[in-house]
Amino acid sequence: MSKVIAVFGAGTGLGVSVARRFGREGFRVALVARRKERLETLVAQLADEGIEAAAFVADLSDPAQVPALVEAIRDRFGRIDVVEYGPMGTGQLFTPAVDLDAATLERFTGLFLLTPVEVFHAVLPEMRERGDGAVLMTTGYSAVQPMPNMSGPGPVMSGARNYLYSLNAELAGTGVYAATLTIAAVIAGSESAEAFTSPADAPAGAEDAGPAFPSVHPDQLAEHYWDMYIRRDRVEQAHPVELTPQVSVAV
Repeated sequence: MSKVIAVFGAGTGLGVSVARRFGREGFRVALVARRKERLETLVAQLADEGIEAAAFVADLSDPAQVPALVEAIRDRFGRIDVVEYGPMGTGQLFTPAVDLDAATLERFTGLFLLTPVEVFHAVLPEMRERGDGAVLMTTGYSAVQPMPNMSGPGPVMSGARNYLYSLNAELAGTGVYAATLTIAAVIAGSESAEAFTSPADAPAGAEDAGPAFPSVHPDQLAEHYWDMYIRRDRVEQAHPVELTPQVSVAV
């Protein structure tokens, strides 16, 4: 039976590129996101490329939906071998730290911390039982390097990044791999890129936050993920690569 990757937060940027990259290697693909019509369009595109995929509609800001969602994917495909968790929607708006309050921070907590933890918690037992699998998470560079006027998602993602580091070490020797891809770039073709480049949606004070992020094609990021999955030699990969922290995978 061919392996299955579940792409959480599947969209027109990184999500579909990851689906294509793994699909070319024979993986079947579960696409998870909020909008049914967009998911069905992506499923059709992948089918035209010879990749078997199915759509699963869910609001990833609500961790309570995870058990039923994971069960639905298992019912359709029989297994889950790899999870890529990377929702980066237009709701990911930055906030100056001086304006950050609990209500604002809470809006990010489900999507960027609680739900990925719940997803990984749901799939890890089957992976550990088989002695093979991978859980991969996409984070923004503000989780690694705090930047003025660009708070909000960063503090929450830094918690998720901390969790991934611990998970990577605890899974050493089990055949299951946990890692994060940290992106310091605007993903071409994604909804978040459209929002970030719109003057009306740009974060307040972003002009004082430092140099603008470069643009990256999502296929390049998907190639990072495939290389990470195959090599399993790092807990974190950044793009651009020179920003990658010098920490090796646990052994």
